[in-house]
Amino acid sequence: MLKLRLTRLGAKKVPSYRLIATEELSKRDGKALAYLGNYYPLEDSKVTLKEEEILKYLKNGAQPTRTVKSLLTKAGVWAKFEETKKK
Repeated sequence: MLKLRLTRLGAKKVPSYRLIATEELSKRDGKALAYLGNYYPLEDSKVTLKEEEILKYLKNGAQPTRTVKSLLTKAGVWAKFEETKKK
């Protein structure tokens, strides 16, 4: 099963995260199938996302983690996904 999750980057005490699509059983910082965006929690929670690719993975059954789902909700991507499910 595919998961959309965050992988940690950055130096000690200065985290930054990358949103990735990966197999559910792979390690947190393991090999990713696709890089879908970035999240910088110290810069006023700056988020950059590749919406079309994220929607493609969600339509194909990828499951987001709780944190990723909250980021997608704040960015409005989750609402777009819910609309496509209703059609």
